[in-house]
Amino acid sequence: MKRALLTYGSVIQLQARQNVIASRSKLVVAVQATRKQHADTAGQKIKSPVCSYNEWDPLDEVIVGRPENACVPPLTHEVKAITSHQQWEFFRKFGGQFFPQEHVKKAVSQIEEMCNVLRHEGVTVRRPDIVDWSKTYETPDFKSKGMYAAMPRDILIVIGEEIIEAPMAWRSRFFEYRAYRSLMKEYFQAGAKWTTAPKPLMSDELYDQNYPMEYVKDRHNLASEGHFKQCCATSHKKKLWKVTNLFGIEWMARHLGPDYNVHLLQFKDSKPMHIDATFNAVGPGLVIVNPDRPCLQSEMFNKAGWKLVKAPKPMVPDDHPLWMSSKWLSMNVLMLDERRVMVCKHEIPTIRMFESLGIKAIPVDIRFANSLGGGFHCWTTDVRRRGVLESYF
Repeated sequence: MKRALLTYGSVIQLQARQNVIASRSKLVVAVQATRKQHADTAGQKIKSPVCSYNEWDPLDEVIVGRPENACVPPLTHEVKAITSHQQWEFFRKFGGQFFPQEHVKKAVSQIEEMCNVLRHEGVTVRRPDIVDWSKTYETPDFKSKGMYAAMPRDILIVIGEEIIEAPMAWRSRFFEYRAYRSLMKEYFQAGAKWTTAPKPLMSDELYDQNYPMEYVKDRHNLASEGHFKQCCATSHKKKLWKVTNLFGIEWMARHLGPDYNVHLLQFKDSKPMHIDATFNAVGPGLVIVNPDRPCLQSEMFNKAGWKLVKAPKPMVPDDHPLWMSSKWLSMNVLMLDERRVMVCKHEIPTIRMFESLGIKAIPVDIRFANSLGGGFHCWTTDVRRRGVLESYF
């Protein structure tokens, strides 16, 4: 019997498998599929080591990123598109260099403690390889240094028993997959289906050079329009916007096949990148929404009986550096199951919100890691959750 799988991820930046939806920066897929096991060449059934159908089934295994050797990306067009104008001087000054080392040391310590907490909660933790991202690399189309392997949900998504590896939207992240290659080989050899999406050339023609970024007014005018552009795409599309594009969405839809329904969601957001800081499905029929970034398709969820809960105001101090994200990482949480959530220990209003919903908060401090561009959801990617396909619409 076919049942519905709800999951999301962007294709060009397959960032997260959040239930339902593709924002302008993220793709969300609703899946009609049948759970299958893969057969080896001898005809024997192999149980895949990767398996996940949603964001809240009990988490067995997770990949946690690494801040080691993280480098500041140069202030290129795609970086300008999603960063605050106030941060541009930082990228101009330090682009291509390591992030401030004392800050990174604190981030490393915080992520190690996060891993310890996950293990204490019964979750197997895997890590990417440590890579020197300061090395310069060159293709026929561009030259860049690397960035990091801190946000595995940007590059990896598990749908059912398949793990899909995405090309990245920034030139500085083009070779980021190398940090995960040994893990991917291990999962594949153990029985997982492993797919890599087509990589864009990332030539100059791939970018919208006229994208308005000098003024906040321009950003908001573009963000409120119905037709968005993305800053990076596959090599066959030009002038598409941010970190996901229609070509990538079409690739994902064809790859998953006719049993998969891909839904696009629109949000009023001037710098869409983190759907998990905008619209975060944390349980069957339950979504945490950003009150500053309303979803234009909310009625679809209301009709299906979903409960949309507004996230409380973030508590991040104004003087804390957030070079590539907003304070709304407060709602960027990781569900360990339907009744346990990993959340920032400083975000007391968010903790109280989850407690009011009957969900136990597991407080952890990764505020220095937040500065590198993500919260708990971004710093992880689910490898295996215990669950089956369900229909939510």
